[in-house]
Amino acid sequence: MPNKLYNIMVPVDFTHKSKWAVAKAIELANNFNCNIHLVHVLFKPILPFIPIDKSYFTPYESSVDLNSCREQLADLKAAYKKQLCGEGSIEISLLQGHPQQQLTKYIEKYEMDLVVVGLSKFNLFQRIISSISISNLARKTNIPVLAVRASGLVSHFKKIVLPLHEDIPVERIKLATMLARPFKSTVYLVSLRKNLNTPEENILNKTLEVVQSISTIPVQCFLLEGQNLAKSTLDFSKRINADLIMDHPKKEFRLPGFWNKITNKFLSYGSKIPVMTVEQAAPESNS
Repeated sequence: MPNKLYNIMVPVDFTHKSKWAVAKAIELANNFNCNIHLVHVLFKPILPFIPIDKSYFTPYESSVDLNSCREQLADLKAAYKKQLCGEGSIEISLLQGHPQQQLTKYIEKYEMDLVVVGLSKFNLFQRIISSISISNLARKTNIPVLAVRASGLVSHFKKIVLPLHEDIPVERIKLATMLARPFKSTVYLVSLRKNLNTPEENILNKTLEVVQSISTIPVQCFLLEGQNLAKSTLDFSKRINADLIMDHPKKEFRLPGFWNKITNKFLSYGSKIPVMTVEQAAPESNS
């Protein structure tokens, strides 16, 4: 993970949730002097149980769709370019194919450092799909994915919550300290209290030592009550009015409940507070 943000990608679908994501990307770009890539993927899925005339996908209609998307991307670039006050620029790209595959290829090809995704407020189906997409995108690309909804459009990251499970999250620590510097943030390390003198307290202390060894940002540690790390982290974040939660795309960060397990509802989709999903990099081999 780089020590600086150079390129931020925002997948756009020209809805309100895209506007929330672009607004957050603009804020970050102005603080880190980085570039924003607005990417739209044109995708027309064919549902196997619905008979569709092959003539539906004609070159003419495809051309019309492409031209319309290009115009909308150009309009977005023109509208938001005026809000950039740093050294960064806005790039636009129109892709065709499956969104997950195309976005993954784009991230790898153009070396994105962060993805900002806007979340729907009410559509349950979109929430389920987006929740899986966020975790998978973080896993496949090893790039942080920031999920934002309208209620999360704060102009800073003053309070950053970093939940801990069983290991020291080096990648999340590096990213948290990098984000904390320009915003003069406080990082809150939290873990579940299970029993007295358990490894959870050791993880807190060891992680605190790592943070203090690489940065002088303020850090506070808390052992939380509860049985589920995601829920306890979310409750704590609400109490302190946190601005950002940094989680990991694994089951410990999934919200409790039967329906949440079925829909794979991770913390990123159960929070009104922005959540950044960061995959822990695999340890380097000594061979």
